[in-house]
Amino acid sequence: MTIINFFKKNSIKVRELFPKKIFKNNSLISNVKTLNHAKKNDLTFFDSIKYKPSALKTKASFCLTTKKLEIFLPKHTERIIVSNVLYELANVLKKIYPEADIDYPDMSLKSPLKKKYSGVKFGNNVLIGKNVKIGKNSIIGSNTIIEKNVSIGKNCIIGSGVIIKNSIMKNDVIVQDNCKLGQKGFGFIPKKDKNLKFPHIGHVIIEDGVEIATGCTIDRGSIDITKIGKNTYLDNLVHIAHNVQIGENCMIAGQVGFAGSSTIGNNVSIGGQAGISGHLKIGNNVKIGGGSGVVKDIQDNSIVMGYPAVPLKDFIKQNKKEK
Repeated sequence: MTIINFFKKNSIKVRELFPKKIFKNNSLISNVKTLNHAKKNDLTFFDSIKYKPSALKTKASFCLTTKKLEIFLPKHTERIIVSNVLYELANVLKKIYPEADIDYPDMSLKSPLKKKYSGVKFGNNVLIGKNVKIGKNSIIGSNTIIEKNVSIGKNCIIGSGVIIKNSIMKNDVIVQDNCKLGQKGFGFIPKKDKNLKFPHIGHVIIEDGVEIATGCTIDRGSIDITKIGKNTYLDNLVHIAHNVQIGENCMIAGQVGFAGSSTIGNNVSIGGQAGISGHLKIGNNVKIGGGSGVVKDIQDNSIVMGYPAVPLKDFIKQNKKEK
């Protein structure tokens, strides 16, 4: 999978980032990526045993990690041992991507030129940034802002009052009014005197045939991408945090919230006001009842309900006992 950089990137050698460390290889850092996406001359990070399978196979040249976890990294990966991986990672990102920790306004915004976007219909007061691509037969509603480098496919319908940045949208996508796509997500590293903001250098991918209803918010990835799979439907006021990846043909009801870095399989149905905790894996063909709180991984073909969410049979038994 190709990771696209929407942010200005500084060229820095690894010794400049960590002057007190000794390295065999003092190469320029090509990019900062997750364990499974990193390649030669990339910097990655490994802060939890949960990601051991990816750590064992990473192709990264450099990795921020702890003394306890370094044994799981391959020989070709130089270890950068630190006490707080995410804190050090945030500092590195600020140096390599200095504009990624704040969503600065796009000063290149202008009214769209009809010659440049033939076959596209625009409402009133639409603003478009530099290098924006919009496919034919797409419709952009009034007061919508599409920031620089965003790509929108063919036959898309974008409602009014929508803001899109740092995003790639495929074909036949519908985004209803007042949605916000590609903004910086929630991410802080707690410190005694001041919380350190975590830069978000990723982006959003919306696959073919997705429909996003009114008032949804989809944060861009922090290091990875945030992705919505083909033919998935998001109801009103759904919030999707950074790095969440939702599969194909999913049905997500209103006011559902996803915490960061969770992965949702295909054909998943989630009832209204359910909450999905971070760094979880939800399998294929799963059904989650409305108002549920999911705090653990869920296997394929499961039906769960309650807080914390449990198999439906267990939930019914619990309710009978309480009565």
